[in-house]
Amino acid sequence: MIQKDQVRNLFKNLETGHGDEFFARVRDDVVWQVMGTHPLAGTYSSKSDFFHATFERLNRIMNEGVVLKVVDVYLDGQVAIVEMQSLSTAHNGKPFDNRYCWVCTFDESGMIGKVRAYLDSALVAAVIAENETVPN
Repeated sequence: MIQKDQVRNLFKNLETGHGDEFFARVRDDVVWQVMGTHPLAGTYSSKSDFFHATFERLNRIMNEGVVLKVVDVYLDGQVAIVEMQSLSTAHNGKPFDNRYCWVCTFDESGMIGKVRAYLDSALVAAVIAENETVPN
């Protein structure tokens, strides 16, 4: 069974520039739903599809890439609810002060197999519109 401190330590990799260590614990066949009505919203059926459509796209318009800080972790069995905030700044100099809530289901081996991600749709749409020179 997954423990709260394990989840917090795993997600801390997104804050410290070790996103590869975080994504190493995400299944290749993860089902990742990004909720909302913005350009990144959708259901992705693989880690590579999710990463390419979201993190890579945002990394191109953020000065320091996507940096997320854990605010709190809630745990119920194999489901972790992780609240985070963005510590990023867009190329236009505006802070990307987004808040996230990821509902993550871990499998028996401790890998993330399912995620529902909630965030500020209007802020994501605005940062992409203001900073992306060539739409993807």
